[in-house]
Formats: sequence, C-alpha cells, structure tokens
Amino acid sequence: MQTYRHDTPLRLELGGELQGLEIAYHTFGRLNRRRDNVVWVCHALTANSDVADWWPHTVEAGCFLDPSRWFVVCGNIIGSHYGSTGPLSVNPATGEPYYGDFPKITIRDMVNAHKILAEALGIGRIHALVGSSVGGFQAVEWAVDEPERFDRLILIATAAKASPWAIAIDETQRMAIEADSTYGEPRPDAGMAGLAAARAIGLLTYRGGEGYNITQQELPTGDHGTILPRESHRPCSYQQHQGKKLCERYNAYSYMTILDAFDTHDAGRGRGGLEKALSGIKAGTMTIGITTDMIFPPESMRRLCGMIPGAVYQEIESDFGHDGFLVEHQKLNDILNKFLV
Repeated sequence: MQTYRHDTPLRLELGGELQGLEIAYHTFGRLNRRRDNVVWVCHALTANSDVADWWPHTVEAGCFLDPSRWFVVCGNIIGSHYGSTGPLSVNPATGEPYYGDFPKITIRDMVNAHKILAEALGIGRIHALVGSSVGGFQAVEWAVDEPERFDRLILIATAAKASPWAIAIDETQRMAIEADSTYGEPRPDAGMAGLAAARAIGLLTYRGGEGYNITQQELPTGDHGTILPRESHRPCSYQQHQGKKLCERYNAYSYMTILDAFDTHDAGRGRGGLEKALSGIKAGTMTIGITTDMIFPPESMRRLCGMIPGAVYQEIESDFGHDGFLVEHQKLNDILNKFLV
C-alpha cells in the first residue's frame, strides 16, 4: 500500500472540508509508454485498495486485470478504515480522532478524491473504469462527471441511484449499530456488537436464500432425531463468525459513514435528472447483472444499461446473489477479457 498526502483541503458536497487529506492506494503492473493502459478499479463497502486481496483470480495472468497488460489502480475511498482519511484519522482541529464527528461525505466526494489521486499519479485518460456495488456508484458518478476521460466503463451489480430497497437495507443496519449503547463513544471499538449485527443483516442480502441453502446446510450427524443447540447450527455459527470477522478488521464509524454516503447516491443530482446525466456518458459501457442479486436485480441492471448510450448488457448466472461478482470470477474473466480489448 502507498499513501498520497494532499496539501489542499478537499471541500465536501454537504459542507465542510477535509484537511490533511490522505489517500491510500495500490497499483499493479506498469504504465506503458503511451500511457493508455490504465484500468481503474473502484472498490465496494468494506473492501480496500488491494484488489488482488478481495477480488480473487482477477489480478492474475490471463485474467481481466492482468498486470502484465494493464496498469491497474485502486484508491481506498475516503471514510474507509484502510488508510485514507476517515473517522479514525486525527482531526487537525482537535488533535484527536474524528470518530462520530467525521463530516458527512457523498459518493461525489469519493470521486473527487479519486481525481486528486489520478492527477498526483500523472494519469490522464483511463482505458477502463471498473466498479461493482458501491464501487459501481463511484464509477457511474465519475463517468458522468468526466465523460471524455474513459474509453470503457464496466458496471457490475450496481446502480446510478440508491433505490428505496437498498436504502432500507442500510437503515436496518444503522438501527443495529445505533442499538449498541457504546456507539458514539470516542474510542475505536465503539459499537462493535452493533457492527457485528449489521454485518449479519447485510450478509443476508449479499448472499440470498439460494446461496445460504447451498453453503450452510447442516452436516450429517448420523442421528436424525438429535435436536441441535442454536450455536451448533451452521447458519448461526456462520453469522456469528462473519460479524466477529468484520469487527476484527473494521470500525463502526467508517461503516456508518459509507452507508450514509451510499444513500445519497444519485448521479442525476444537479444534472437535470438521471436520464439526462447518463445520456452524456461517452465510454463504451457494459453493465453486468447477476441472476440472484436481490440488491441490484437483473431488471434494474437492464434499465441502467438502457439509459447509457450504446451500452451492452451481460448477465451472470449464479446461486450466490450479490456476492456473485466476487465468487464467479471465471465468468467475469470470460466476459471482460473480450470487452477490454
């Protein structure tokens, strides 16, 4: 991981600014002499800038983010837990971590930070912009804001505006965090029980019923008359484990910050509406839906495709819901290796 430190405050869409801005980032491969082989990846909710870490079998030889071919860049979003300025960063005004005083940010603010990083790295034109889920929110926003900058745009399991259903999912997770009486206390481990519950709620929507029924079936015991205690049920232990796992690598303040930013997402805001904004995208665009995705279902991905000039739609069949974009890497590679040419 590398860190870029910016000496000019980042003004925020909802007011205020971030001073002493830091942006963590990873790169893979090398920028070629023509400087035309950049593929920029925008990451999702609790991911980081190390694409090879969270997106298996994509940053490899022969895969669509092949580092021998592309100069792959990913900047950690502001508000995150992984190196960029966020709630656990020191507030220059107080000399103490922000915690709950971290300013409200939007997807547009995240994209403005990406622009700052691109300029710092000397990157102008970008061959392809890739985003899945919340990463796709950023990719849509950037492609609308700077249509001349991108040759290709790849939008996977995402949207151009947060839907009521997606916002409701976020609000349910916020309710879980706020129900933890320690949330709001000025310490990095505040709200951890709430965060674990929020993660468990989120996982239900990421994976869906089919995915759980495939991966969390009870193991045979040999005695079909045995009643298992709650903690012995595979789905129960899985939910508990995943909640604990997130708490070991994340914090509740960053989680809330990004959920809030998620809900502001509307690429048409201040641009005459969504259809007008999307009609200005000039990149060759592919939208990819996942058959069992309950957050961004295929019909919504097809509608998104229809609003972007010349866009093409592909669909991945998967039993793993929204998480299919992480699981079905071979299907993604087969589709995107051809599209990126």
